[in-house]
Amino acid sequence: MFPPSALPPSGRAAPADAADTPDARMHRLVAHPDTPCAAVHRLQAQVAAAPAGGGWMLCYVLQAELAGLRLPPTSPAPGAADGLWRHTCLEAFVGSTGDTAYLEFNFSPSGDWAAYAFRAPRERAGTQHVPPPRLRWTRGPHVLALEAWLPRALLSCLPRTPDRLGLSAVIEQVGGQLSYWALAHPAARPDFHQRAGWTAGLPALATTP
Repeated sequence: MFPPSALPPSGRAAPADAADTPDARMHRLVAHPDTPCAAVHRLQAQVAAAPAGGGWMLCYVLQAELAGLRLPPTSPAPGAADGLWRHTCLEAFVGSTGDTAYLEFNFSPSGDWAAYAFRAPRERAGTQHVPPPRLRWTRGPHVLALEAWLPRALLSCLPRTPDRLGLSAVIEQVGGQLSYWALAHPAARPDFHQRAGWTAGLPALATTP
């Protein structure tokens, strides 16, 4: 369920019952069979349309023995950064049915993020600007949670209205081993760019006045 602190773009708190609306979806991510991680107990994610059609809210909850994971330290000035997938990070892929273009978002516990546009699988769409997400990380003894807001403006980055969502994660263990998590793993090797693994739907946004 979305925590009451989830923020839409207006900065106002989202309704406490946001997770009970028809747009809310809860999904469980699973590790690729070749990259298990015993320290992770459960990884779930939820997506819902933000109030007033302002974008989408994603909420990830990682339940784990955090002492067994390697988490990037908090960045002194969080912002856009490349290579986040080399260490623990959460990811989202946004695409449209019937079109090869898509967006990739990486969210690091450091507070840094990355946003990429692709015209086809792993084929970058030049220097196209992707609107930045807004992130809020929280951490407990055995829980790491992220609230991420994806702005409505990203609609302009895709030829068609997005309706498919891939949710994934890279989990780095203290020994440096990487474990790959996703909604589904259609390939023999971990590959988050495989559209067949994007099994979540992206809620439609309300029409703005």
